[in-house]
Amino acid sequence: MNPTACLIVIGNEVLSGRTQDANTIYLAKRLGEIGMPLREVRVIPDIAETIISTINEVRARFSHVFTTGGIGPTHDDITSECIAAAFGVPWEKQPVVWARMEAFYPAGGFNAARQRMATMPRGAVLIDNGHIAPGFSIGNVHVMAGVPSIMRAMFEALVPSLPTGDPVISRSLHAVGIREGDIAAGLTDIQLRYADLDIGSYPYFREPGAGVAIVAKGTDPVAAEAAIAEVATLFRSLGTEPVPGEPG
Repeated sequence: MNPTACLIVIGNEVLSGRTQDANTIYLAKRLGEIGMPLREVRVIPDIAETIISTINEVRARFSHVFTTGGIGPTHDDITSECIAAAFGVPWEKQPVVWARMEAFYPAGGFNAARQRMATMPRGAVLIDNGHIAPGFSIGNVHVMAGVPSIMRAMFEALVPSLPTGDPVISRSLHAVGIREGDIAAGLTDIQLRYADLDIGSYPYFREPGAGVAIVAKGTDPVAAEAAIAEVATLFRSLGTEPVPGEPG
């Protein structure tokens, strides 16, 4: 079986609507490409008890857990110390990162706030990424920045060390003039015949009219092709010619 992934998005700013999460789409796509499907996403606040309990719950349920947010220098950046508490290890000065950051900043620049970014759970493995402050991994938990460009650099640096499985592929088609209620029964029958695929139905409304897109996802490209061919037959039986791909 493919390894599974869970993403924990940490930050009051996401929950309040101030910041739009741009990391989930990227990670879902990339994790699928390496054969580690993203099975769950949670958005949680900067509250220590919530972070600790969530991490301990999901790291027992999924092969790998990825977190974004909360590893900067300010008072609400508490992810690192919470991860230490979740694993029951000290949160302490990381000597490699400490020396690097101390040398990077001018005299007095490596202040108490920035020193927080060089303080990590004991036993953490660094995720270096071309930025002065790294992310880190401990056990099956990988802790990354919330800033999308930095998060992506961290994830790509992490990829070579992650286990992989069969890539998750998708096949899709769509048609105008079809509503979900028209195809629901037939689509259910197709899903039952291809139980190892995730077959999703996505209505849309745009010119020249309303329609439905169907996406078949899984690790077996032959099954995905066969399932989407059956969907095409279903559409034609209703008098509509499907268009390959998703609506532009």
